[in-house]
Amino acid sequence: MFDTLRDLPPLPGVGYKPQHFAALLDAPGAVGWLEIHAENYMGDGGRPLAQLRAPAERFPVSVHGVGLSIGGAAPLDRDHLARLAHLTGWLKPARFSEHLAWSTHDGAFLNDLLPLPYTDATLTRVCDHIGRVQEALGRQMLLENPSSYLAFAESTWEEPAFLAEIARRSGCGLLLDLNNVFVSAVNLGLSAEAYLDAFALEAVGEIHLGGHDEDSDEHGAPLLIDSHGRAVADPVWTLLDRVLDRVGPRPVLIEWDTDVPDWPVLEAEAARAGRAPARAAAKAGGAAPSACGLTPEVFSGPKKTGGLRA
Repeated sequence: MFDTLRDLPPLPGVGYKPQHFAALLDAPGAVGWLEIHAENYMGDGGRPLAQLRAPAERFPVSVHGVGLSIGGAAPLDRDHLARLAHLTGWLKPARFSEHLAWSTHDGAFLNDLLPLPYTDATLTRVCDHIGRVQEALGRQMLLENPSSYLAFAESTWEEPAFLAEIARRSGCGLLLDLNNVFVSAVNLGLSAEAYLDAFALEAVGEIHLGGHDEDSDEHGAPLLIDSHGRAVADPVWTLLDRVLDRVGPRPVLIEWDTDVPDWPVLEAEAARAGRAPARAAAKAGGAAPSACGLTPEVFSGPKKTGGLRA
């Protein structure tokens, strides 16, 4: 049995960037927590880890990984997982999250988050990998919905149901990236609203917002790229309001990882995110929100289920 995660506040967070170090500590504004990209801090000592200590002591932290290849066909990299366990043991973050994707093949790391077919075989593999991660870290993890640019003909599950079943079988929570929802809906010709209506919102422990680039494919159809390089688009803010109207305040992260702006620009985006939960709380009659969106419990391994689905 593992200790439950300490909660993230239902406030806006930002991804930690060293260039914002002084401003973040002196005038954090609306920011209530920080996201740390795990692979940037998995070395042994050095200035990056030393500089991380002050903000990590002041703010609740969520650690976000990109290199575990949760959906990969190969076993998890034991060395990578051990370094990740060392980092989370030192930081003691409120959350750890990873992606529903794969990024390794034949021992090579491909430096991208690649898509998966949603089949029963994929489901079993992903749940097994999540179980191994949760055992190694001694904590529940969150799994993030991907941004999609294609769909597999062999998929037998819709993405929201697939993610819900992963959460049910493995005991993990979910990270709802609303920019990914919007990007995928435009690229695949789907409804973002219908996706959210089918999503297991009760399992959501974090919500992420970010910017995207607009392009077109060879036929002239819109093609959106999840770039994290600009302000959050208005349709994504609308999706946030839709979700919070249903579930109440949640920790909301602003992601801005390329063409990173000066601190006042990022803080203004965080402040806008902070106003959305307040509107949701007022709509709900001022009821006290859950701090994390998940039922507090100790993690004792994957949940047992019978079968996959009706």
